[in-house]
Amino acid sequence: MTFSRILMASLMMFSVQACAQSAAPAPAKKPAAAPASAGDAAIRESLTKVVPGVKISAIRPSPLAGIKEVVVDGQILYVSNDGRLLFQGSIIDLNTRSNLTDASEAVERRTILAAVPASQKISFAPAKPKYRVTVFTDIDCGYCRKLHEQITEYNKLGIAVDYLFFPRAGIGSESFQKAVNVWCAPDRKVAMTSSKAGKTLPKKNCTNFVTADYNLGQKIGVDGTPAVYAANGAQIGGYLSPADMLKALEKQNK
Repeated sequence: MTFSRILMASLMMFSVQACAQSAAPAPAKKPAAAPASAGDAAIRESLTKVVPGVKISAIRPSPLAGIKEVVVDGQILYVSNDGRLLFQGSIIDLNTRSNLTDASEAVERRTILAAVPASQKISFAPAKPKYRVTVFTDIDCGYCRKLHEQITEYNKLGIAVDYLFFPRAGIGSESFQKAVNVWCAPDRKVAMTSSKAGKTLPKKNCTNFVTADYNLGQKIGVDGTPAVYAANGAQIGGYLSPADMLKALEKQNK
């Protein structure tokens, strides 16, 4: 479960508890604002009260005065300096028409994805790739299958594709088992191609990374497949044709 969902669930629980504890609520009083100098400590205290054990990896200035950018599990939140106000969403620079939140999240994703070892991936790569993309994939996803049908074309354009699994139906689902079957096959690349072509593989069980891949995808905010990320952490797709993927990668490297 992403931090956003955990946060919303926690806030709803707090709301229910508050209603249960006060049949006749007292007149609302305007809370005294904590001084801006309370800073990081106030933000940590506020988030910890709502989600105990929350792991905050960074608190830093945001483009908005009086607001800090807070990184939680690779996701960006914005919290007022006094720790009272929180909002989620994108900050857009209207002059450049760039999404500043996406840019910050890409930096976090780059670090997270760079830490994934090659042994956790199923890679289809040319001899000397110009670009690498990480693709979270689901065996049963139509556009995932379309992408893989063109894997040779991506490779011819110098694009290496590193697959991680993201069975959209969740852990323990039929799609999850299909991913395990691929991972446990004698030749994972052949098994991936066969499974994405609709062939039924022998049911297997072995030590695998499918759960770890799925959890990683949730952590960085994957909400559909295929989810395609450039080496700098930017999400460049959804499904992209080989030519469009090359254009997107060239744009990222300008």
